[in-house]
Amino acid sequence: MTKKLTTSAMLVALSVVLSMVTIFSAPYGGTVTAASMVPVIITGLIYRSKWGLLTALVYAVLQMIIGGIVPPPVPSLWMYLLVVLLDYVLAYTCLGLSGYFFEALKGRSFAITVSGAIVMIMRFICHFLSGILIWGVYAPEGTSVWIYSLLYNGAYMLPEIVISTVILCFLTKPIISIYKKSL
Repeated sequence: MTKKLTTSAMLVALSVVLSMVTIFSAPYGGTVTAASMVPVIITGLIYRSKWGLLTALVYAVLQMIIGGIVPPPVPSLWMYLLVVLLDYVLAYTCLGLSGYFFEALKGRSFAITVSGAIVMIMRFICHFLSGILIWGVYAPEGTSVWIYSLLYNGAYMLPEIVISTVILCFLTKPIISIYKKSL
């Protein structure tokens, strides 16, 4: 248990540090980082979903604290809570499900990359929904909130997904080795 906790804490810390290495920042939030999601995804892969979800939730809370979540211009407390839920809690916690998809794909080597891509797409969906439900007020006049949210969130999430997926491809063998040792 101590080894699992220590390893998870180090991977979350690595994710936090990598999230500070910004390649691109979108004007209303959202960044392309140096594969900051990868260490959290690895935690889910090697320790399975339950532990991965807990670790990812810790990362989500840290992202809120470090990002200094400022109340956005929303009309109600419920909308603010929806921002917290969609843009932080659900968006980052879903990364911990990587272990679920990895096991569903029977732990094959391609399963690491596919699992990582799936959970990052899930994170994109959370931001996409938030863009529709909350941030659509920033859509240029005459632009559908669906299109606005897709383009805005896609502008930073697509590169982030590509960078992270490539990194996961390179880390496949070490992750499989660590996974087998953790069984």
